[in-house]
Amino acid sequence: MNVEGLIILLYVLVLGSYLGFELINKVPPTLHTPLMSGSNAISGITIVGAILATNELGYTTLSKWLGMLAVIFAMINVVGGYAVTDRMLKMFKKK
Repeated sequence: MNVEGLIILLYVLVLGSYLGFELINKVPPTLHTPLMSGSNAISGITIVGAILATNELGYTTLSKWLGMLAVIFAMINVVGGYAVTDRMLKMFKKK
């Protein structure tokens, strides 16, 4: 990868981090948990990308290990998001 490509990737990372931080700060506390637990399903996209990174098509050993780590963390995120959503919905059920 050349230096220009690396600078563009770093620019996108910094800009995305800043925008994400600003958007999450604007969400009121009463909506934060439902929105975040519902958006954890988007981690499925991360799982697909991580599976692609761990395949055997000539990638380095480092990318395979990082891809496997990404699969594990994304699965923890998805399962945790569904657990939080389930717990939150149980609070609204009548006994």
